[in-house]
Amino acid sequence: MPTYEYECRKCGKRFERFQSMTDAPVKRCPRRGCRGTVKRLIGTGAGIIFKGSGFYETDYRSESYRKAEKAEKTTSSESSAGKKEGAADKKTSEPAKKTSTD
Repeated sequence: MPTYEYECRKCGKRFERFQSMTDAPVKRCPRRGCRGTVKRLIGTGAGIIFKGSGFYETDYRSESYRKAEKAEKTTSSESSAGKKEGAADKKTSEPAKKTSTD
């Protein structure tokens, strides 16, 4: 449910109302003794969030950015592959440890 902002035409008081989209707009100022008419203001709204495939912040990056990102990924994947191989060699060279369950 959105928050709507209103302004009284008579006294200038601004206030917000948390209302459903289907609710009727507020017509009178809530300030005691004023009872002037109010107008609904155009708010700034919230940031748009697209959900689902295809709507990502990086979809429309420049070509040079994409090339640099791709180069970085290949470099990091090559270095992590070397680390995995070294770890595998280390495991095979160590003797298995025996545990007793007495």
